[in-house]
Amino acid sequence: MAKANSKPSKRGKKPQAAADTFWDRPPLMNLLADVLLIFALTALAYAALVGVQRLPVFPLRQLVVASNVRQVTSMQIEYAARSSVAGNFFTVNLGTVRASFEKLPWVRHAEVRRIWPDGIEVSIEEQVAAARWREADGEYRLVNTFGEVFVAASESDLPVFSGPEGSAAQMLARWQEFILALAALGRQPGEMVLSQRQAWQVKLDNGLLLLLGRDDTAHPVSERLARFVAAYPELEQKLHFRPGMIDMRYPNGFTVREAHT
Repeated sequence: MAKANSKPSKRGKKPQAAADTFWDRPPLMNLLADVLLIFALTALAYAALVGVQRLPVFPLRQLVVASNVRQVTSMQIEYAARSSVAGNFFTVNLGTVRASFEKLPWVRHAEVRRIWPDGIEVSIEEQVAAARWREADGEYRLVNTFGEVFVAASESDLPVFSGPEGSAAQMLARWQEFILALAALGRQPGEMVLSQRQAWQVKLDNGLLLLLGRDDTAHPVSERLARFVAAYPELEQKLHFRPGMIDMRYPNGFTVREAHT
């Protein structure tokens, strides 16, 4: 019996061994304390930040438009500001304000910065319309001087472009070439069409329609237009009718169709 009672109980030792493993390790305890301290400081800092944001300090009292604007109205500026400016001098989201102004029809780009102690400044780059863009459904958008299509009220005195989606920049560059070439005749391109097959048509400001066809290495569009410019003064004198269309797609000549009266 005495021998049996002298054996240690393994079941009684396990809880003590587990307790020694956790509580008797100072590095582990210090690490846990550090983690809890960092968590508490982070929560305190967040609470302080939220509290400062809600305090009625550093309110925004002025919005300064640093650009001379022609198309953007004061009502549009006020609307963009009211719908996006929130918070105080430090908490206002400048990205949100910028995005709100760039949604206005005639704004191409906007920059926003803080002005100490109670304002923000907005610099606006306005769209400059170079042409109207005619959609397939007959609706119109506008093309700016960078060849970008944007939506705004249409201006009737601008030339009209019509072409595949994404070709506005290409057509703007070609329109500028046509202006230079036709200046010798005292004429200007009033309407340009680029087909899906990349064939060019241009209607002059006097209503004459030129069919210039597609660009190719042997006979580029610029060469065909140069032939028209060289031949038209003499052609105009010899014709006994007003031309309505001239087809320049032939390699060494052209055809003329009378204008409908």
